[in-house]
Amino acid sequence: MTAARDTWTIASAAEAARARARLARLVADAGVPALDRARFLSALGVRLRRAVDAGGAELTLTAGPDGRLGIVLDGPEPWRHTLVRPGAPPGPQDEPHPEALPDPQATPLAEALPDPQATPFAEVLPGPREAPLAEALLNADEDAAAVLTSLAETEELLRLHREELHQTNQGVLALHAELEAAALAQRDLLDAERAARAEAENARRLLTFLANASAVLHASLDHEDILRRLPELLVPEYARHVDVWLVDDERTPPGDRAAATVTAARTGRPQHAGPHPGKLPGVDDLPASALFPDRPLLCLPLGGRTVQGVLTLAAPGERFDPDTTVMLLELARRAGIALENARQYEQHRDVAEALQRAQLTDLPAVPGLDLAARYLPATHGLNIGGDWYDAFSQPDGSVLAVIGDVTGHGLRAAVIMGQLRTALRAYAVEGNGPARILTLLHRMLRHQQPELYATCAIARFTPGEPEVVWAAAGHPPAVARGPRGEVRVLDAKPGIMLGVPLPYEYEEHTVELPAGSVLALYTDGLVERRAAGIDVGIDRLARAMQVLGAAELAKLDAAADALLKPMLRDSEHDDDICLLLCRTTTG
Repeated sequence: MTAARDTWTIASAAEAARARARLARLVADAGVPALDRARFLSALGVRLRRAVDAGGAELTLTAGPDGRLGIVLDGPEPWRHTLVRPGAPPGPQDEPHPEALPDPQATPLAEALPDPQATPFAEVLPGPREAPLAEALLNADEDAAAVLTSLAETEELLRLHREELHQTNQGVLALHAELEAAALAQRDLLDAERAARAEAENARRLLTFLANASAVLHASLDHEDILRRLPELLVPEYARHVDVWLVDDERTPPGDRAAATVTAARTGRPQHAGPHPGKLPGVDDLPASALFPDRPLLCLPLGGRTVQGVLTLAAPGERFDPDTTVMLLELARRAGIALENARQYEQHRDVAEALQRAQLTDLPAVPGLDLAARYLPATHGLNIGGDWYDAFSQPDGSVLAVIGDVTGHGLRAAVIMGQLRTALRAYAVEGNGPARILTLLHRMLRHQQPELYATCAIARFTPGEPEVVWAAAGHPPAVARGPRGEVRVLDAKPGIMLGVPLPYEYEEHTVELPAGSVLALYTDGLVERRAAGIDVGIDRLARAMQVLGAAELAKLDAAADALLKPMLRDSEHDDDICLLLCRTTTG
């Protein structure tokens, strides 16, 4: 099908109005949308008016088979336009379809239109007398064109606003996405912070428990007490059940223990036994124990310098926590050290006590003299010191009562005390008196043990004589009670302590003690307390001796116990105590 074409000459406003009216009918019949139709007719009217003002022009219309309508206005201001019927393919708005170009052999436009009964061209246009109306019509197109131009500008502005709004929406969406990402990142950070705080709090709790438990374990030097405290500390928070096996405990053979416990004792490495691997730090995994097939076991060597035993824990829940396991490993190590220290202390204590008992021999039975002694170790620390007492006969029949105190505690003090006791007996056998014996002891200690010092008091009783000869080397004064209850302190100035790096000769003193008198020799642990001076203690001892009753004096051991009660009523003393009572009799 070929394109339809028609050409009109536009020389007046009336002809221009007719052409506009005809085209208005054509585009209306073609179904062109009203807005596009108004824009087209307004633009056509404006250009027709300009063509008439410029002297005329030719208007060519071409209707193509594809539904396109081409308009070409040839004149001083050429203009081309293409209208597209609904459903036709889109094309350039301001350029005619190629088939709408002028074609001399084209079919007249009226034959190509779909409406064969269309009103004749001349019948629908105003007559020559209606030229003012045509002028008005064309002028109206000028106004309409201005309105449409403004509308087009408004639409363009609206399009720009829409585009700007679209860009803004895109920006808002992007911002929302960024905010959401930031919120997610912040939530992750908060979760990480909470997790870190929880881990820090758990670590603080475990360290606090470890410190407190270590203090409890190291506060005791009794290994049995340590073994009792371990389950109390761990059950039920860290273990459902606790078993402590010492490797040298013959009461429970290894065959009665879990295999993991025996392995830990043999290898010195922590072991985990359970139905599933524990994967705990520093711990080897073994199969489940036959004794506890459904519950994980954690077997920790109690290690100090050597493996003391194995601490076996049954898990409080389904498994052991890795962080808690690290704490338990350290606790087992510290518990092993505490056990090792306790055992060493007990060994030293046993040796020291045996040595002390060997030094404190039985008192002799001597006519004319009753003797009673008491030795009490300090309530704190190792139960051995340098305090000692002794009583023995000399070749001339006299009796020496001795009391002494070596500075310090422990095995060394006990050994020096034994040396002094042996040397004193040796010097006494040679017939030396109390002062000479102390001078020789002072000389010996200065040369053999220059860093150790000692105090000592010696009283010599001669049967049948009421006088007692005594000498002291830096020792607390003796307290004497007469037969009628009178009490006096033998406060003559004592000599210097034994071992002081100065040459010194000791002096002897004489005191009358008739039959029935009591002489108390003691070490400073009996009368000295931190809260009060030694003089207060000596006065208290003197008052206690003064109030001794006849029943107590009748048996000297009872008198010794009676004196200790008021002197030890505070029950706490930081030093060893020695008390030697000597009572003269008629023979």
